[in-house]
Order: sequence, then structure tokens, then C-alpha cells
Amino acid sequence: MRSTKNKHTIPGFGLSMGITLAILGLVVIIPLCSLVIYSAQLSFHDFIATITRPRVLASYQVSFLTAFIASLINTVTGVVLAWVLVRYEFPWKRFLDGIIELPFALPTAVAGIALTHLTVSNGWVGSFFGKFGIEVAYTRLGIIIALIFIGIPFVVRSVQPVLEKTDAEYEAAAELMGADRRQIFFRVILPELMPSIIAGFTMAFARCLGEYGSVVFIAGNTPYETEITPLLIMSELQEFDYASATSIALVMLFTAFVILFINAAVQSRASKIISGIE
Repeated sequence: MRSTKNKHTIPGFGLSMGITLAILGLVVIIPLCSLVIYSAQLSFHDFIATITRPRVLASYQVSFLTAFIASLINTVTGVVLAWVLVRYEFPWKRFLDGIIELPFALPTAVAGIALTHLTVSNGWVGSFFGKFGIEVAYTRLGIIIALIFIGIPFVVRSVQPVLEKTDAEYEAAAELMGADRRQIFFRVILPELMPSIIAGFTMAFARCLGEYGSVVFIAGNTPYETEITPLLIMSELQEFDYASATSIALVMLFTAFVILFINAAVQSRASKIISGIE
């Protein structure tokens, strides 16, 4: 009997891997290696001195703190939004579902300008909070609001598909066994959603750390107070200090790798646990 060979839609492994490595090399690896090359112009002592300057450390604090707070808020609100979009039917549901992705399509500079106009002292939002003595624009609170706008789609789009695939029979079985709604959510639904929630948080956090366009307008850019690290990198580039700019950028790149590595490890562990259960 004539044997049949496995047919693949795409070329064989060797050619496919070669194309993949070429694309990754041109688009990802070579640009990232340029950071290391420029940073190598500094000695190790100068490199450490550059990335630990007081102004740089202050920018790290602003970026990490605001990104972390915004990501936590996005995690809670993102789960709620995903729950509403999946579990309830209401008018304009598809329209609301589409609006979630607006931050992906909207230029970040446009978002920054719009948010700034809303949160200044005579803006709709700024005038309301001004009655209570709270300033939004040109403060860290304004940065957090901008990062919430940018990061919310990552959490919603991470949790929503998993929630859609969650079998409602488990909830019904738990209800028959006497569990109330709170117990059903925290003991049945939340464990299933936890890997996607962590994935959404880490992706939103990584995105918020590197955000520039929507933050630069609303931050005020005051050194040691509201100056974010991406803005400091741009300032170094404008002064033609490429070595310092790439050194600071290298720290942010390393941080992004750590965040994404944690995300990949969590996803891998969750997949193994789910496979073991099945």
C-alpha cells in the first residue's frame, strides 16, 4: 500500500523556522541589541552611575508606582466589565464591546490631549474634583487615569474569552450543593479566571510602564514628582546623550522581560494544572 506523507499548509520545519528567526531578528532582536551596543559605550561604573542618578530613580518610582496602581484598578474593573459583557444581555452590548478596544486604535497623543482637557481645573472632570480640593491634571493622579485608559483593554480581552468558555454546569452543581453566590464566585469561577487575570495584569503593567504619548500631556513632567522614565529617556535623546538614554532604556527593557517571563511561567503552570485535572 502506498504510504502517504503528512501534508502541511505552511512549508517544512526548517524553512518555517528560518523565516521565523529572520523576522524576529529584523523586527525584534537587532533593535534590542542596539540598546546593548550603545550602552556598552559606558563603563560598568558609568552605567551604574547613570541608571542610579537621583532624578532617574525618582522617574522609576513614578513609573512603577503609577503603573502598578493603574494595573490593579484595571484588574478589578476589567473583570467586572468582562463579566457584564459575557453574562448579561442588554441594548448596545456590541457597541460597548467595541469601545473596549478604542485605546488600541486611538493614537496615544490624542488620548493624552483629550484626558488633559477633561482633567484641568476648568475641565468637566477637573472642575468637579476641584470642588473637593483635588487636582487631577499635572499630578500622579492624572498619570494613573491616563494609564487606566490605556491598560483596561488588556485585562478585559484576557478574561473575556476564558469566562465565555467557563462551563455553567459547575456553578449549577455548586448551587445545588448549597453554595451561595459569593462561594460560587470565589471557589468555582475565580480559580478558573485567575491565570487570565494574572496575564491581563502583567500585560497591562508592562504596557503602562512604557506608555509615553498619553501621559506626557497630563503628567506635567515635573522632575522628582511627575516625570516618568520614558519622558526622561526622550529628554536624554534630545540632548544627544544616546549612551545615557539607552542605559535607562535597557533597565526598562530588562523589567519588561521579567514581567513577561513571569506571565509566561504562570500561563505554563496553569496549563499543566488544567491538563492534569482533565
